[in-house]
Amino acid sequence: MIPEEPGGIGQGRRAALAGLAFGVAALIVYGLFSSGFGRPRPVAGVAAGVAAVPVQTPPEAIPAVVSHDFWITYLPAGLARSGGGAIKPRGAWARFSSGDRYVEAQVEPAADWASYRRRDTVLDARATLVRGRPAVAGRHPNGGRLIVWLERAGTGAWIRVSESLGRELVAIAASVKGPVGD
Repeated sequence: MIPEEPGGIGQGRRAALAGLAFGVAALIVYGLFSSGFGRPRPVAGVAAGVAAVPVQTPPEAIPAVVSHDFWITYLPAGLARSGGGAIKPRGAWARFSSGDRYVEAQVEPAADWASYRRRDTVLDARATLVRGRPAVAGRHPNGGRLIVWLERAGTGAWIRVSESLGRELVAIAASVKGPVGD
């Protein structure tokens, strides 16, 4: 702090110093936000003698309806609906496949996360999140990869994929859509 001077001039100097500090801080914050600091940059083409890296394009949105209030907006290319139907009392399931590749999705009633998690067997289970909701991912007892989560209060969901589509499991689960406000 600047000490007070005998003529009462110290407060003016403090105010000027505070204003200058505020201005410098504002310029730094503005500079950081406008520079794009911290944002991921896409890698494209050849740079400084490094081999070309292909730019990944987002997957094409192909809505795949599982039930009237539950649909998947991303499926790996080449899959077509090969089964599905209603589950009583309010659930539904769907299967999309092509050869030995498949995606199965199911939505069903679930009282709460703890009871729903115990109902489905997930081998080598590990906790994760699906769009901010608690989930468990692992292997299905009959083969393939599985992710189980509580989509909203009273509604549980799971997606199972073949081993060949194991890397796509999280992307498929993240693409699930439901009614607004859930």
